[in-house]
Amino acid sequence: MSQDAHERPALEGEPSRRRPWTRWRVVTPVAVLLSGGLFAVSALNSGGTDLRPGRYTDLASLVRTESRQYAALQAQVSRLNDEVDELTESVDNGQVRALRAQARALESPTGLLEQAGPGVTVVLTDAPEEVAESSPQNPNLLVVHQQDIQAVVNALWAGGATAVTIQGQRVVSTTGIKCIGNSVQLQGVPYSQPYTISGVGDPTALSAAIAADDYLVRYRSDSAEPDIAVGWQETVEERVVAPAYDGLLALSYAKPLQTDG
Repeated sequence: MSQDAHERPALEGEPSRRRPWTRWRVVTPVAVLLSGGLFAVSALNSGGTDLRPGRYTDLASLVRTESRQYAALQAQVSRLNDEVDELTESVDNGQVRALRAQARALESPTGLLEQAGPGVTVVLTDAPEEVAESSPQNPNLLVVHQQDIQAVVNALWAGGATAVTIQGQRVVSTTGIKCIGNSVQLQGVPYSQPYTISGVGDPTALSAAIAADDYLVRYRSDSAEPDIAVGWQETVEERVVAPAYDGLLALSYAKPLQTDG
């Protein structure tokens, strides 16, 4: 006789003992399948990496890693540019030679040639950690922002600088500065503070332009406040070296303005 024949029939009002077992036999495989599906989706989305990586717990390492990647790409661009120059030089064409002569005349003012000479260096830093932890001020006042860096650059240009660098990178007309988290991205490379801005030119004129800039007057005033204490260091340099810009020159998204004429 089968096992079912020996089972005690349920009394009136007593729940059946077989129904819960039957439900679990159906629910358990479904739950397992759903869990497996979730694991599969997670694996696909993560691409084999941690879905909750610790990258934001060590921003300094992130900045260094992305900077190295950018440097490798920049070196590749430089090699390709050299190949293009060699191929262009090999073209024995009067029109090409004339156009290259015109291009060479524009290399210095556009930042494609190294410049060196006396100048001024300004270093901006976030407020010290102990100040940031106890200050009642708006946290935005305690860190260096892109507009702070841009203000120093603009003051150096206004003072007659012939070349300007940020973090050792040459500033050209296409240079972009923007904040990303607590770092600043310059020409595609993220940098953490301190931020070093240098200008080649007459130190007296550069320092005067910095001193006359209203925005920088407020910044230096904040630097002197104990509850803000963002860093400001200005140094007159006997020799500042501004390397030639070696990044991409093409504008990927810019389009000429349409004129009514």
